[in-house]
Amino acid sequence: MVGIARRQALGLAVATALSLGLAACGSPAEPSGVGKDGVVTISVNGMPTKTQPADRKDFEDLVKEFEASHPKIKIDAREGQMDPKTFAAKLAGGQLEDVFYVYFTDPAGLIQRHQAADITPYLKGVPYLQDVRPELQDVFKGADGKIYGLPTGNYSLGLLYNRELFKKAGLDPDRPPATWDEVRTAAKKISGLGDGTVGYADYSKNNQGGWHLTSWIYSMGGEVATQQDGTWKAAFNSDAGRKALQALHDMRWTDNSMGTRQLLEIGDVQKMMGAGKLGMYMAGPDNIPTIVKQFEREYDEYGLAALPGTATLGGGDGFMFNPKASPEKIKAGLQWIQWKYLNPDREEKNVKKFSGLGVPVGLPQPNLFGGAAQAKNDAIHAKYANVPQQNYKPFVDRSPEVAVKVEPPNAQQLYTVLDSVMQAVLTKKDADLDELLETAAKKADTILATVR
Repeated sequence: MVGIARRQALGLAVATALSLGLAACGSPAEPSGVGKDGVVTISVNGMPTKTQPADRKDFEDLVKEFEASHPKIKIDAREGQMDPKTFAAKLAGGQLEDVFYVYFTDPAGLIQRHQAADITPYLKGVPYLQDVRPELQDVFKGADGKIYGLPTGNYSLGLLYNRELFKKAGLDPDRPPATWDEVRTAAKKISGLGDGTVGYADYSKNNQGGWHLTSWIYSMGGEVATQQDGTWKAAFNSDAGRKALQALHDMRWTDNSMGTRQLLEIGDVQKMMGAGKLGMYMAGPDNIPTIVKQFEREYDEYGLAALPGTATLGGGDGFMFNPKASPEKIKAGLQWIQWKYLNPDREEKNVKKFSGLGVPVGLPQPNLFGGAAQAKNDAIHAKYANVPQQNYKPFVDRSPEVAVKVEPPNAQQLYTVLDSVMQAVLTKKDADLDELLETAAKKADTILATVR
């Protein structure tokens, strides 16, 4: 989810957002970005503000290191990230950065509107790109088969659970639920512990309910939106949609394992988990360090399993290029992205540094690479791990069986519609599931009709 899918708990090559505003130096640059001294200046966004001194200082050091090893490239970093409300105006006004940060929900629309540069001609010979997982690269691929950006972070939703409550309820914390029926059974046992303990919780407001319902529907084998003959239509008024709502309804009203307090959002659910009063909820790996830090818990208390079903929702972030950027700027930008974010050669140095600073090392995501490159990274993470990796084995082992699907187009608007569906199911015992889906699908079709 945009705003929540910004998840990089581990400060590896993919962990720290671009920061530091170093003014470009050297002689004045030509429109190509190349100065008379041959130095290419590239502007990038994502610079942390001065209220984030640690991130700013860390990136400051990285920029110096990069520029020392790439003396013909200067980084001009700026605050801010991708803002759909101002993007078009910045592009038209010549204010858009040469290299700009995006979430996985952004590329499809930017490519369709010709608001990002085709970088395909410049990718040959860029190190390690062939090792980046294809499904992540596909996020930045247009219908024409050309590439318009690179991924630098990713996540997928799984099932986060309290190992201590599992033990108290007579459940094996090393064998968490692998199906939704097993989730329901486990939730009943955990809620049966009493004292305000809730077996399973979920979000239903501020677009977060729609975000999670999307993942529920994916897990049931369905889609939220599909494209036919170039037109997007709602697809959640389906068997998968009904199964998802029925499962939520039954846990909430038949089993009473979701508690009476509803209309929750992420902060509420994390607080319940941090207080030791919640058994399970749908979440990405980055939720674990958040709970441990905010509520002074221990990593040993939590486990992570793959989401039950056939698929889950995933997201992430990456970088695209100004459509007006010169070839020289694109080539320089690719060097920067590869060096900082997609560079297994620097992984051990980064991991060792962040492990020493207490940043969690050993969480199962982000995992950008496949094959030998990822195996090498995994070995490094295991070497410096400061979290109990065995607690995430159920997530790692079953993840290859669970397809990761990205968010639908116009995701935030669709989530607003689906929020109302989640809210009705969780607050009205007699909610008509078919009517909810039908009404929501009509609203969603209107939203999807604007997708170009």
